[in-house]
Amino acid sequence: MLSPLQLRRFWQIRRVYRRYGLAEALGKPVKRSFAEPIGVRLRKALEELGPVFVKFGQALSTRPDILPPELAGELSKLQDQVPSFPGAEARALVEQALGKSVGQVFAIFDDKPLASASIAQVHAARLKGENGAAGFDVVVKVVRPGIHAQIRRDVDLLHALAQLAEWFSPLAPRLRPKEVVAEYEKVIFDELDLLREAANASQLRRNWLGSEMIYHPLVVWELCRPNVMVMERLHGVPVDEIATLRQRDVDIQLLAERGVEIFFREVFFFNFFHADMHPGNVFVDTSDPANPRWLALDFGIVGSLTPDDQRYLAENFVAFFDQDYRRVAELHVESGWVPATTRVDEFEGAIRSVCEPIFNRPLSELSFGMFLLRLFEVARRFDMTVQPQLVLLQKTILQVEGLGRQLYPDLDLWKTAKPLMTEWMQERMSPKRVVAQLRRQGPQLLEALPRALSRLGNGHSGGVGQADLDRMLDAFRSEQRSNRRTMIGATLMLSALVIFGLDGYRPAIWNGMPVISWLLGASGLVLWLSARRPGGG
Repeated sequence: MLSPLQLRRFWQIRRVYRRYGLAEALGKPVKRSFAEPIGVRLRKALEELGPVFVKFGQALSTRPDILPPELAGELSKLQDQVPSFPGAEARALVEQALGKSVGQVFAIFDDKPLASASIAQVHAARLKGENGAAGFDVVVKVVRPGIHAQIRRDVDLLHALAQLAEWFSPLAPRLRPKEVVAEYEKVIFDELDLLREAANASQLRRNWLGSEMIYHPLVVWELCRPNVMVMERLHGVPVDEIATLRQRDVDIQLLAERGVEIFFREVFFFNFFHADMHPGNVFVDTSDPANPRWLALDFGIVGSLTPDDQRYLAENFVAFFDQDYRRVAELHVESGWVPATTRVDEFEGAIRSVCEPIFNRPLSELSFGMFLLRLFEVARRFDMTVQPQLVLLQKTILQVEGLGRQLYPDLDLWKTAKPLMTEWMQERMSPKRVVAQLRRQGPQLLEALPRALSRLGNGHSGGVGQADLDRMLDAFRSEQRSNRRTMIGATLMLSALVIFGLDGYRPAIWNGMPVISWLLGASGLVLWLSARRPGGG
């Protein structure tokens, strides 16, 4: 049950809701008139309720297709225009964290913040150079004082409400509210640790160093602490200032397509993605308008996937793009996202009814948000469980779509993403990747198999069941057969090239190439393709 402190907070939220007349935002009548429009009242209410609610408003601000434009526009101010705390207080926090006065470290430190968000605020500064040389421009990010206690209070309330839902809601087994709140708690408290954010920024910078699509700032590690972070200052145009981008003749279509490619490459190729893609965190480098580059600014929230979730998600995307709804249904069953007893043919038909209308249509004519709502309706019929580890990714997908819609409404999301998924699937089957996986995972599989057999032989019902063991053995044998075919095929094709290139070796020639090379190459190609075919193991 709710503690007295949590009940007090709950009633505080209710009072704020009524004081600002937020029922109007839900389309319900209010008993009195208000001087300010509903968008302004909603923004002020979220600001008053604190960072957990501000984060929610930030996510909504990227969805003008779901919210009326006036509401989305007003909520966008939550991205970097939250009321700031005094600059003198920020200066004192920096000095306390670094153990030095601001004047000893910085040639310039602006007490007026550049931007102020729910967790921290950012100040412009310039480092002192060595031996009288001019330093370079940086930004200093400072965590809001007292923010940990505020967030802990609201997260504890969410935990209590999730527990009530577990007890009383029939939807709890599918929605898994306690696990979702636990995942959210991890994300938001990670965001409070600026050393973690600095590490995120450094990793993303390494991943994309040298890319013409996106740039990440250099972190000044010697000046970073848990509540203070110093990094290179980037100059650009906020991504939601479309009029300015057009005025500078920026290639908007290329910018939007690069945004989609960046997201999919981060999720699948790097398995480390920026998970807070609202406009306040993204600028555009317009110095070369024909070749615009994204500038990433905030790295408090990042995500990654387990290898299994990554593979299932990629195969789901490819199946969606190919309109292979049968495979989509099978993947949901195989991954455990829907019960094993689900009738695949019925689930396939339900998925088709949701997906078929959205293909080959630009973003201006469809909404991924509305598509997800319809998909959730289908999921309820088949007892699909919420996957807490995918919640962050789902939120990021919605943000990426929101940015794409604002930039270039005619963007073909499927056309941009499908080649990347195909490339990733092909890379997974490359000989180099196969050998690396066998080298890394082979010993563990061989070591685990006797233990599983032993548990089964000893009659341990709580361990690996017969059906689980059969599936594991089938998967292991299939993977072995597929890997053998891949390796043999690659070896035969390589042998064909070697024989063809041997100087002085001239066996029977057909069409200018040794017959044995043709035979080896063709045989290798057949084995290679059979290994890559779904179910080809």
